[in-house]
Amino acid sequence: MSERDTTFGALAAQFLKATITLEGTIHEGLEHVGKRIEATAKKEIGTYQPEVGQFPAWAPLAESTMADRVAQGFPADEPLLRTGELRDSISHEVRGHEVAIGSTSDVMVFQELGTSRIPPRPVLG
Repeated sequence: MSERDTTFGALAAQFLKATITLEGTIHEGLEHVGKRIEATAKKEIGTYQPEVGQFPAWAPLAESTMADRVAQGFPADEPLLRTGELRDSISHEVRGHEVAIGSTSDVMVFQELGTSRIPPRPVLG
C-alpha cells in the first residue's frame, strides 16, 4: 500500500468519525430542545395563555364548565387541567434530524383547534 493510499484512508476515517460525532451531537441537541418544548407545553395546561402570533388568547371557561368542574371536585378555573391526563399525554420524539412534540390524546385536537362548542385553546401551536 502506498503512502498516498494510507493518507486518503486516514482522511476518510477522520471524516467518518466526524460524521458520527456530529450525528450524536445533533441528536443530543434535538433531544434537549424537545424536552424544553414539551415542558413548556405541559406548563400551559391549567393557566390561561395570551395571544401569541396567529394563536388566540384562551377564552375564559364558561360558568357551566366551572360549575361542572367544582361539582366533580376540581378547582373551578384551571383550563384544560382536571386529572392531569391531557397534560401527561404531551411528549416528544426525535426522528433523524427532526423532533416532534405532540399528544396522544384526541381531546388535545379539540382543544387545540376548538369545536362548535368550545373555543380553541392552543397548547402545541
